[in-house]
Amino acid sequence: MNGAGNDFVIIDNRDDQVSLSRDQVAQLCHRQRGIGADGLILVRRSESEADWAWGFYNADGSDAEMCGNGARCFARYIERMTESGNELSFQTNCGIISANIDGESVTINLTDPKRLAMNETISTSVGEVSVHSLNTGVPQAVLIVDNADQAMVENLGSEIRHHDHFAPAGTNVNFVQILEPRLIHVRTFERGVGETLACGTGVAASGMIAAHLKNWLSPVKVNVLGGDTLSVAFKRIDDEFSNVLLTGPAEFVYEGIVEF
Repeated sequence: MNGAGNDFVIIDNRDDQVSLSRDQVAQLCHRQRGIGADGLILVRRSESEADWAWGFYNADGSDAEMCGNGARCFARYIERMTESGNELSFQTNCGIISANIDGESVTINLTDPKRLAMNETISTSVGEVSVHSLNTGVPQAVLIVDNADQAMVENLGSEIRHHDHFAPAGTNVNFVQILEPRLIHVRTFERGVGETLACGTGVAASGMIAAHLKNWLSPVKVNVLGGDTLSVAFKRIDDEFSNVLLTGPAEFVYEGIVEF
């Protein structure tokens, strides 16, 4: 499946018979020697008040706390697999996520963001850089740039992702171009993956930080590298965000069986 170009291998593990090592996840996500994906999701039965649960892994096999695009895909997969209706909830490492499905469009709630930091300066190979940061289930750094498509996403993104300022967990890095009021363009370098066509939690952080900088009202529309436009809605009181909703597409690509 893919959400705005951010693609995932999703495995039905309701019987709890699938156990994958980090190397096996990386092999499945390898684009030349495996299926190819930005991440892998295991469907699990819930042990909490949520309807379902997931196991989520980055393309390198590392654990990930949350993924907004993956969450939308997961919700559509559950709807198709169980015919359980267009509203459901599932347990993630950062809390319970709820989803509302409307055809190929899915809206999910994100847990309330935390650790907002504005206008911090860090030293990089290209000089001093001003960054903003916000944790939307995953740590996110946001750089405001004149042209996101000319930004040094791969090189500078990798450098900031591993920067001492964000140690030890590291951070996703979002390059944000403001197009017009309440409309931005974002490119994201993700931990454990590299640049992706979209990053849901990065889109959410970018939209909220742009709104904070420009004093915009909710929602904010976000164009991503994959060509889709996502919507970030929220409540904001001073420096506090809550009730964050991310809306965008979630599409099936193909189904199959893999042996390895």
